[in-house]
Amino acid sequence: MDKPFITDQSYISKDFTGSKLAKGEYENCVFEGCNFADAYLDNQNFMECEFIDCNLSNANIRHTTFKEVSFSHCKMMGLKFEDCNTFLIDFSFNDCNLNYTSFYGLTLLKQQFISCKMVETDFTEAILKNAVFDSCDLQGAIFGRTDLEKADFRTATNFVIDPEASNLKKARFSKDGIIGLLKKYNLSIEP
Repeated sequence: MDKPFITDQSYISKDFTGSKLAKGEYENCVFEGCNFADAYLDNQNFMECEFIDCNLSNANIRHTTFKEVSFSHCKMMGLKFEDCNTFLIDFSFNDCNLNYTSFYGLTLLKQQFISCKMVETDFTEAILKNAVFDSCDLQGAIFGRTDLEKADFRTATNFVIDPEASNLKKARFSKDGIIGLLKKYNLSIEP
């Protein structure tokens, strides 16, 4: 069954918690102030779409395609991005709450996370080469067997990364961020 092709539409302040977003291929659409909390967004295709001030917490995104999708000022707690269709996956996050979200095992080259709250976010076995964590709070974020080659953590805070358990080749850190790399050694570092 072919999905309808929906293009250049705006969805403003819609609540999709009780009624589902129609199955379709959404291109160049804007979702602003919409509530998708605990909703079913599975098997959808979003191409060149924008989500602004939306709540997508705990939404089912199994087999959903996100291609050139931007999320701004969104609440996105508890999402499992590894359940998405990973072919051509491409998204950006600006000022989003990604607490308890999982990117387990994903390949996200040059991924942009800007001013995001990412408490206990799971990056285990992800490939995040050249990723940027600009002004992100990474308290309790999980980095295990993660490829962070050339990743930029210079303005990120509260992260703890074991350099022996992840690839940090040419990754960038501020002097203050070095503490997050030495945590496992239980050192006393004073200013």
